[in-house]
Amino acid sequence: MKIASVEQFFPRHRTRLVKITTDTGLSGWGESTLEGKPESVEGAVRELADYLVGKDPLRIEHHWQHMYRSAFFRGGAILMTALSALDQALWDIAGKHYGVPVYKLLGGAVRDRILVYAHWGIGSLAEESLAAARERLDLLLESGYTAFKSGPGGKWRGHEPPAVIDHFVECAFLMREWVGPEVELAFDFHGKMTPALAIEICHEIKDMRPMFVEEPVPQENVDALKLVSDHVTFPIATGERLLSRWEFRQVFEKQAAAYIQPDGSHAGGITELKKIANMAEAYYIHVLPHCAIGPVAFTSCMHVDAVIPNFLAQEQVDWALGADILKQNWQVVDGHIELPDKPGLGIEIDEKAVSNRVPYQEELGGEHFYETDGSVADW
Repeated sequence: MKIASVEQFFPRHRTRLVKITTDTGLSGWGESTLEGKPESVEGAVRELADYLVGKDPLRIEHHWQHMYRSAFFRGGAILMTALSALDQALWDIAGKHYGVPVYKLLGGAVRDRILVYAHWGIGSLAEESLAAARERLDLLLESGYTAFKSGPGGKWRGHEPPAVIDHFVECAFLMREWVGPEVELAFDFHGKMTPALAIEICHEIKDMRPMFVEEPVPQENVDALKLVSDHVTFPIATGERLLSRWEFRQVFEKQAAAYIQPDGSHAGGITELKKIANMAEAYYIHVLPHCAIGPVAFTSCMHVDAVIPNFLAQEQVDWALGADILKQNWQVVDGHIELPDKPGLGIEIDEKAVSNRVPYQEELGGEHFYETDGSVADW
């Protein structure tokens, strides 16, 4: 069996896919979505496809090593996203070839279903905003969700006046009031804070007992992250912009975070996601894989979630459940998704639905990247 072709599909704004087809007719799917850099990844996939065509698709580890190590420049978001998508597709082929779900090739499941958390929050105390937040919460609670993530929106400078901080804190406590103490609430700071501001805000919300605060500071400086962790009494999480086990190494060795959030479509695919999780286990660090893109990425994460003992919860955005791309959408029951039982990734792509090329649109307009004084703001 040899790889015959590598194709790319662009069906949604935040969903880019690859399809590897073999000369025996087996095919596998992966997700190559990189938020903000879609065209760059398209070129990287083409470059790696030149290597893959004609090769045995079952030599997954060998191909991963080649795609990562064979060029002088390694890593980076663009290469790792392309590599991740192709790795996912190869695992999909392997599962279909052997007639088992991918997680059975990874050592077998240690759990029967996957806990997922949804995005929900109160962004404003205005009457219209509160009504919309209440409506979405009721809808999610009907599916049994027991964990939600939100965050302070907009731009945040080196420090903000009390009114800005107090508004976010009031919204956070109102969220706790609405859901009660049995539901987990987490907050994503999107790396927008300085250590001092992050610590201040974490102290303000500690009494509502967050599940975690994610990316309180930018990801480049592990010591700054540890500074926040050392001054906060609840868990700190990070990792969606770290791209391999080598980039996670300092987080582990410095015990800079309680939880990590590697992205299965950016950190090296199924192969590397499992290695990162296994490495974290030795440091008693739990894993909440990041996934804010499409259903193939989400499904790939769940296969790793199934086999790692230090899994905590899986991020899930609405369109990751299927988004008219899967012939059968994932179903959330009691806040969980049952393990797939079909071979490979266990999903079937509607190829007619993914045939049109939908242009990528940045979520935020250019004006949002500047402060009122004209200086550049973090995303």
